[in-house]
Amino acid sequence: MTQRPALFSFLLGGIAAVGFAPLGWWPVTLGCLAAWMLLVHQAPTRKAALWRGWLFGFAHFAIGNNWIAKAFTFQDAMPHALGLVAPALLSLYLAIFPMAAATVAWKLRRPVLDASYVLIFATAWIATEYLRGTLLTGYPWNPLSEIWLPLIGVARGAQWIGTYALSGVTVLVAGALLLALRRDWRLPAAVTALLLVLTLGSLAPAIAPSAPNAPRIRVVQPNAADEQRPRDDYAETNLQALVRLSGKPGPAPRLIVWPEGALRYLPEDGYPFQYYADDPAFVRRRIAAPLGPRDVVLTGGNALRFDAAGKVRSATNSIFAIDARAHILGRYDKAHLVPFGEYLPARPLLSAIGLSRLVPGDFDFAPGHGADGLDLPAFGRVGFQLCYEIIFSGEVVQSGHRPAFLFQPSNDSWYGYWGQAEHLAQARMRAIEEGLPVIRATPTGISAIIDAQGRIVASIPADTAGAIERPIPPAARPTLFARMGNAMALLIGIILALAAFALRRLAR
Repeated sequence: MTQRPALFSFLLGGIAAVGFAPLGWWPVTLGCLAAWMLLVHQAPTRKAALWRGWLFGFAHFAIGNNWIAKAFTFQDAMPHALGLVAPALLSLYLAIFPMAAATVAWKLRRPVLDASYVLIFATAWIATEYLRGTLLTGYPWNPLSEIWLPLIGVARGAQWIGTYALSGVTVLVAGALLLALRRDWRLPAAVTALLLVLTLGSLAPAIAPSAPNAPRIRVVQPNAADEQRPRDDYAETNLQALVRLSGKPGPAPRLIVWPEGALRYLPEDGYPFQYYADDPAFVRRRIAAPLGPRDVVLTGGNALRFDAAGKVRSATNSIFAIDARAHILGRYDKAHLVPFGEYLPARPLLSAIGLSRLVPGDFDFAPGHGADGLDLPAFGRVGFQLCYEIIFSGEVVQSGHRPAFLFQPSNDSWYGYWGQAEHLAQARMRAIEEGLPVIRATPTGISAIIDAQGRIVASIPADTAGAIERPIPPAARPTLFARMGNAMALLIGIILALAAFALRRLAR
């Protein structure tokens, strides 16, 4: 390994990606991290440390984001061949963040690998992972802490310190393994105690079960496999499947949730007639047909925005609430849009060279106003996170308006096998952080009901048509992270940095 450190850094980064869903081989990731940290410490120059950090990150993100290739098959305006290299192109940028963490740790290292080096590495990782999630609209996909989901007790530590800080703890664990191999037991003992505290702290208090007559949630997954290449009858066929799978009324009110983009008809009144494929009032009555008097449907769909001349200038990726009277109770517009997916950055330049956004259409989507929700009769306040929005730690709940649960409609048919499982993992982390249930509805899977402790209560596998109906899981009390947000990442980072410098002073 020491003879070809650059090659081994590259291999370690790629292999480390198997710790995330769907594989979940977290011990492999910890071992790869430990070996990479050793290679960084042994780098003879700053340039070598930069190179080893960047190679690790490049391979790590290229493997973890392999699912992106499928998104390029959804329309002919974007070259399909670009999908073969898109994960690598994205990783050219994402690798900068592990490179920065490695360089900081190398710069502040001592000649002998010790606990202070591990602490500084963990601090740098927290900072760089946070920056990855915020710079240039952010892309916090696969934060390191998600490898703990198979060990849900450790993953629930995120309710105290959040995703980014728990990623720093993950680096601490890997570094502690490295020190243990060198028979330096002080940091391994401290890290073991920390993991024990986080795990035990997540066990209480228990959340009371739902009452038998509590409002119910029904998640519908139509398995709309042709979404990427829709036929002329797609809108009608899909609506029929959604209505059929919505079930029948019962004694308890039901909140029936449909996926992102489920409704291909425009449900709102007031547009010029030429934009309608069918009468919106008639479409809403069809949606309301399977509803009892207290039932509500939440469905993904689109709304249009017009300019002063009456021409469409943009659309919104939206969620509509429709009741049994076929009335629209409210609408949420997605705020955190996907670059190259829902809008094309630098459109005049990129469109001139033949590129388009991945979602078919001639104009971009417009953003909404941020995390928000609706107060629905019988169900309380429902918070919304539309698809990709769920991956942003600390940004999923509107300040001062804590909902009873979060609804995340998504279209994971874009994501491929790995991406579907990784997206589900992100939703579980948000449930843990906020102490809120998360309800996911996707057209092709994986749809799921997740409780406030991050456990999957029920799910529909990928590529399967079906529905699941359960009482709405109760929310937990606001977690420490729900109150503090990503200030916890800053606090934990400061504590680790101070501990590192305190150890150095003691060593003198």
